[in-house]
Amino acid sequence: MRILLIGEYSRLHNSIKEGLQILGHEVTLVSDGDSFKKYPSDYYITPKNTTKGIFNIVRQVLFRVFKHDLAYWERGLRFYKLLPHLKNYDIVQFINEAPIKTIPFFEKYLLNQIINRNTKTFLLCCGIDFTIAKYMMDKKPRYSLMNPYFEDKSLVTEYRYILDYLSPSRKKLHDFLYSKIQGVIASDMDYALPLKDNPKFIGLVPNPVNTAKLNYTEPFIYSKIIIFLGFNRWTYNQKGIFYFEKALEIIKRKYPDKTEIIVTETLPYSEYIKTYDRAHILMDQVYAYDQGYNALEAMAKGKVVFTGAETEFMEYYNLTEKVAVNALPDVNSLVKELSCLIENPEKITAISKNARAFIDKEHEYIKSASQYLEIWKRKQIEIKKAVS
Repeated sequence: MRILLIGEYSRLHNSIKEGLQILGHEVTLVSDGDSFKKYPSDYYITPKNTTKGIFNIVRQVLFRVFKHDLAYWERGLRFYKLLPHLKNYDIVQFINEAPIKTIPFFEKYLLNQIINRNTKTFLLCCGIDFTIAKYMMDKKPRYSLMNPYFEDKSLVTEYRYILDYLSPSRKKLHDFLYSKIQGVIASDMDYALPLKDNPKFIGLVPNPVNTAKLNYTEPFIYSKIIIFLGFNRWTYNQKGIFYFEKALEIIKRKYPDKTEIIVTETLPYSEYIKTYDRAHILMDQVYAYDQGYNALEAMAKGKVVFTGAETEFMEYYNLTEKVAVNALPDVNSLVKELSCLIENPEKITAISKNARAFIDKEHEYIKSASQYLEIWKRKQIEIKKAVS
């Protein structure tokens, strides 16, 4: 089949592409490389002119005055020029509801062009969109990354990009897409749960991980247990970093001779990976039910990761042993979990091995690509039966 993947997020579409190509399919990826992360793409729509020199100065001024970013327009125009190349594909998959990342009405126009020029279109839910934002704002989950905002509205600047998904223009884009796509696929439990009763929801396919590129290292402990916390200031509250910091302060006082704690802020990705490679334990996030890509990558390498591993996740995968530590927004709970590992280091080794085995079984990228193919084909058969 000829498959077109539009947009990128945490290397998700790149991993799917690699798996699909090994399975013998022709795959084209169009994206901006996920911004500064610069992931590979067959066609780039990264803004260039509006982000350099005098044009960037003009862009900054216009944004401050009118709240419109010229880079969004440039991204859309670059995609528009590619339209003649983006037709006659059997399958198109959007990384989210705004995969091009241009102005909403231009986004709708461009996505409609893609839908009309190709055969079947699917949507991924692997981050914030209208459905996820509304689910959190309605306080349906037990907790979510919106908790800090609910408790302190002064954090509105940090949360504005999420609140923006509930705007009328975003809602229109959401409604339009859901009227056109064949179905929406979730990448983990954090997105599957909000979509559970949605008629367009056609299944969960676990985040693909190219395990061939990630070497497993058994966590030998020579003297101290190394705990790593690396975070981005912009997502400090959304990840619940405050809870980790408080817990690590207590652990440092409680086990000064048994632990080494490394805390970094806003490191480039390559440096971030290099720094945490020394660690036995990695602190990821507290407001999650399942694992994101950073956590999965660390688990594949053999780290014990404090992240989302809720009951819903354990039940979905029929797990009876820990593959990660469920990090709750509760300092006492985090201290208890860390203390247990420090006092029983053999548990670090056990969870590490469980984690790698879990990634190999459920997240291996070729298996993941096969699951996408299965879902796409199944939906095509259902549509043909409905028409006939």
